[in-house]
Amino acid sequence: MAEINEKKRDTRKQKRKQQDGEAEKEGRNGNDREATKRSVETQTKSNPNKKFKKVFPYGNYQHYYGYRIGRDAEREEDPRIRVLKKEWFEGKDCLDIGCNSGIITIQIAKKYNCESILGIDIDSGLIKEAFWHLKKFVKMESAEKKSTYDSNVKVLQDVNGSEECATKSSDEGEDNGSSHNSSGERNLSDIVSFQQENFVRSRLPDKHYDTVLCLSVTKWIHLNWGDDGLITAFSKIWRLLRPGGIFVLEPQPWNSYEKNRKVSETTSSNYHDIEYRPDSFREILLDKIGFRRVVDLTSELSGTKAGFDRPIFAYHK
Repeated sequence: MAEINEKKRDTRKQKRKQQDGEAEKEGRNGNDREATKRSVETQTKSNPNKKFKKVFPYGNYQHYYGYRIGRDAEREEDPRIRVLKKEWFEGKDCLDIGCNSGIITIQIAKKYNCESILGIDIDSGLIKEAFWHLKKFVKMESAEKKSTYDSNVKVLQDVNGSEECATKSSDEGEDNGSSHNSSGERNLSDIVSFQQENFVRSRLPDKHYDTVLCLSVTKWIHLNWGDDGLITAFSKIWRLLRPGGIFVLEPQPWNSYEKNRKVSETTSSNYHDIEYRPDSFREILLDKIGFRRVVDLTSELSGTKAGFDRPIFAYHK
């Protein structure tokens, strides 16, 4: 009996010791978690952007046009548009590769009256934003037309000097507007479209284009898919263009590559293997891809923010 009681006491001691050990361990873990929490909080306070800093491995920057143009990017014309020729776009089918949030795509359609223009981007979020901008531009365009129409009606009222004439003119104006719309007048939503697509990896579509834009995109193609990806993109653009078509290229300089080479493991690896630097693009496009000639539009470019004064070239097929 005494032996049994002794064993029970030993068991209870061992159990208490185990419980005390677990409690001590939990206390240490709790202290570790609290220390880690404090460490994270300290890091966040000392560098609040470090933990939550977003990276854009494909150049898919949010608010890109805000950086490049200013806060009112929707109303202020992108200065690059000023060097583009009307005949490259008016009544033409156009493609904008790497359209971001679509503002320059829409501005080109609005200013030069394209037959169609498709903006593509690898980032589905930016494509959603592009459609949002398109709706906003359509509303702005509608408001501008209404304002112009109302002004014309007021002029007729002042000239005729009678309410009767003004009413008649208003009715005639509405009839003319209605027949004009029914006869095929298009708004921006009929001309502009957007699509999420990885241009390097996607299949070549059946559609062909008169003008293809690739503005500040080649660096991101190059860093993510290397020399092979760049040549693939140039070759696809050539095949997509109709005879006599125009390829508008705005390449980033090599020092820009260096600044962004570490945004991902892929870009860092490809950066060291790149042989075709931007200053060799001209030779590649003319001698290897097959473009007939190139025009440097840079001298006509002005009004860009510091850091965005990049050359722009027009390659003719």
